[in-house]
Amino acid sequence: MSSPARQVGNRRLPPLPLNKRGASSPHAKQNYHLRTNNPSHASYIGTSSRFSSPHYDMIVTGQSTPLSNGSSRIHHGKGSHFGGDSLDGSPEHIYPEQVKSFLNDNPAFLEDYILNNVNQEDLERWMIRRAQRLSNAKDAGRINIYMRKGKHCENSPRRLSRWKFCVHKDKRKMLQELTRDIHQHPNKAQVLNELSECISSAISADGTHLYLVDENRTDLYLYKPSNLIDNTVRWKIDKGSTIAGFAAHSLQTVCTTDFTGDARYPVGMAIDEPNTFSALALPIIQSNGECIGVLEFFRSEGNYPFGEEDEEIASSYLVWGGIALYYAEASVRELVSSEMYQNMQRQRKLNEFLLAVTKSIFQDIVSMDTVIMKIMNYAQKLVNADRASLFLCDTKTNELYARIFDVGNGEGPQPTTKQKEIRFPMEKGIAGHVASTGSTLNIPDAYLDERFNRDVDIQTGYVTKTILCMPIYIRGNIIGVVQMVNKKNGKFTKSDEESFETFAIYCGLALHHAKLYDKIRRSEQKYRVAVEVLSYHSQCTESEFEALRMKPLPVAMPELSRFDFSPWDLEEEAKPLYVLCMFKDLFGLTKFDYEEVCRFTLTVRKNYRTVPYHNWTHAFSVAHAIYTVIKVSPDVFDDLECLALFVACLCHDLDHRGKNNAFMVNNSTPLAAVYSTSTMEHHHFNQTVTILQHEGHNIFRNLTAEEYKTVIGDVKHAILATDLALFFGNKDKLKAIVDSGKFNWENPEHRYLRNAIAMTGADLCANSKPYQVNRKVVTDIFEEFWQQGDEEKNQGRQPIPMMDRDRAHELPANQVGFIVGICLPCYELLARVLPGSKPMMEGTAKNLQNWSALVAKQKAEEEAKKLKMIEEAADPVGVKEEKENAT
Repeated sequence: MSSPARQVGNRRLPPLPLNKRGASSPHAKQNYHLRTNNPSHASYIGTSSRFSSPHYDMIVTGQSTPLSNGSSRIHHGKGSHFGGDSLDGSPEHIYPEQVKSFLNDNPAFLEDYILNNVNQEDLERWMIRRAQRLSNAKDAGRINIYMRKGKHCENSPRRLSRWKFCVHKDKRKMLQELTRDIHQHPNKAQVLNELSECISSAISADGTHLYLVDENRTDLYLYKPSNLIDNTVRWKIDKGSTIAGFAAHSLQTVCTTDFTGDARYPVGMAIDEPNTFSALALPIIQSNGECIGVLEFFRSEGNYPFGEEDEEIASSYLVWGGIALYYAEASVRELVSSEMYQNMQRQRKLNEFLLAVTKSIFQDIVSMDTVIMKIMNYAQKLVNADRASLFLCDTKTNELYARIFDVGNGEGPQPTTKQKEIRFPMEKGIAGHVASTGSTLNIPDAYLDERFNRDVDIQTGYVTKTILCMPIYIRGNIIGVVQMVNKKNGKFTKSDEESFETFAIYCGLALHHAKLYDKIRRSEQKYRVAVEVLSYHSQCTESEFEALRMKPLPVAMPELSRFDFSPWDLEEEAKPLYVLCMFKDLFGLTKFDYEEVCRFTLTVRKNYRTVPYHNWTHAFSVAHAIYTVIKVSPDVFDDLECLALFVACLCHDLDHRGKNNAFMVNNSTPLAAVYSTSTMEHHHFNQTVTILQHEGHNIFRNLTAEEYKTVIGDVKHAILATDLALFFGNKDKLKAIVDSGKFNWENPEHRYLRNAIAMTGADLCANSKPYQVNRKVVTDIFEEFWQQGDEEKNQGRQPIPMMDRDRAHELPANQVGFIVGICLPCYELLARVLPGSKPMMEGTAKNLQNWSALVAKQKAEEEAKKLKMIEEAADPVGVKEEKENAT
């Protein structure tokens, strides 16, 4: 059986009734007449319908047609005709082939007729029917192929959509309804969702997904029909990812049945649908060329794959979607005034926030730490982060450092806000990358970034998810980096970056002014310290200088090279002469001015205060100890190291006030304000430099610039090493190197550690002296401790037991603990590196025995006293008689 189209093409049309036959059919009043522009051919028989064109006039009558032999005739090119040549003849029947032949030979007539007589709705309907006819014909061929392969094809239920042409014949009505809906819900995502439903129905898809581009234009997220946007799961916009991701990246339509075999989209569909075998993805592109989303359609097994016709239909619907989006955007534009008001409100809130920041920071610049704390707290509030850290740049060492970090109130362990200063290279980690490059990093998943250091999370149990890290500039230079961690409601957005970029300007100004204020404050404190020092100290007098200069130096002093030599037995005036003897023995006087050495030695002595222990005698004993160590370790120290160590020992406690670093910090002294760590040791070094700068005191004057720089650096390192707080770290590092057998004399770090331990050993040399000397010195040490304890009590604070005069009986036990915990470990390690220093270890071990015996004696006496008290309590009469008998 032939198709309906073929039947219509082959059948004869019914004859047109003529007037002479008295036709009574509905067509009786409609007679066709075609006339040319030639006046001789013009003839009007009826006026029921008429149209005109540049070439033809057609008159419809009930008696004559363009194909008849009546008074009308057809004029067309090259003498083509339907029937005979006579105008008087009229055929009874018109065949479709004749009409097709005429229209094919007269395309201009066909175009004029369609443009002037066919309405737009009929024309669109014809075009759609033609497209569907072609699609059905090809789809039927595909279905037959799939049926022959044994696959069963079932049409999925078509979804209804208000945009479907077959439902809405009146496009104006459809657009009016769309416009009304868009005005009620002016949401671009909703419009796109309606569009996806429409296309899915038109191309008989089994399902559809709508993906939207995020704010950063790097990922896609799924839009759900429930008007809820799931932005927790995202897919990258790039090749080598999903089908939708590649379509958004390439701005090309993807039609495929190979989901995982194509290198452009090896992941396949982002949402895994069961039994899916064909997919069609179309990017949604705005007029400016930007992709705002992707429409993805799929068909299941048993259906036929998508083809070119499906792409064309979907693309045509996207045109209507563009119109709908235009109306949506027009609706949004109607709300511009409202949005402007909201933007003004947001800007006003931001301005109020920045004003509060400015007032809070600039009205209360007490210290750099205070400003840092406030910046971090405000930064955390600005972007709603869980934690915040601020790292400052040290351009001298090319490092980032921080004393305050991880300010937050989130879940998990919260570290203290103020901690020991941490430092790391400027190229390390996420903060280092930002400080080095000046670029902002917005990391949605920290564990996927290779620059992220997971060690902190492992140690604290805290889980870092998102990070926003931005540089802080001042005058075009990066002075710090702020790092925000874990936004509380999702991920950090572009809006967060823009807000914080404005906030960072104020941060830079605040930090800059804080630094200036800190410099001014430090300068003021230094000035106060300088005035205090100058009011107490002065340079050596000329008479003192002349008296020392005129004294002859002994030719030989062999007792100086012995570890058991007691500096405490020397007269006060003899000690400067002994210093000159040791200096000449170690370095000679060819490169040094003797008079400058004399002035330097006397001024150093004058700058030691009269305190029980940390006085000039202690400095002389430490200088003698390092002199002995150098003498028994030939060819171990180079000349500059020997010079730096000897001068450092002589000056290592300059202007000591008989109080330790903790006392200085707790009392907020000017020194503690100037030097936050190793307070007194930094002051001792600065005093050394001050003396060297006096006229006639620079004993390093004849050194080269490079030698001078090296010696000054070594002197500072050596003096700072006398801080016992640093001893334990230096000891552990050197011990690990020695235990591993990797100690190398050519390694500068190894030599620095050796010099540091040697300085500590020299500083504690009193514990290696003979017991009688050691016991006398220990009494002086504890007297100084007790004086500090007395002052602390006067201030209302309880001193530590070692500095409490009321617990003076615990001195032997304290000394045993000090020798065991510090002195012996120091000398044992020093003896392994410098075997010549072994007598210091042996002398300390002997003193430990003596102090331990004293502790044992005290314990025995205490036990006897307790036993006696028990006896008296048990038999008071007998004890009384015993005493009387003894009397």
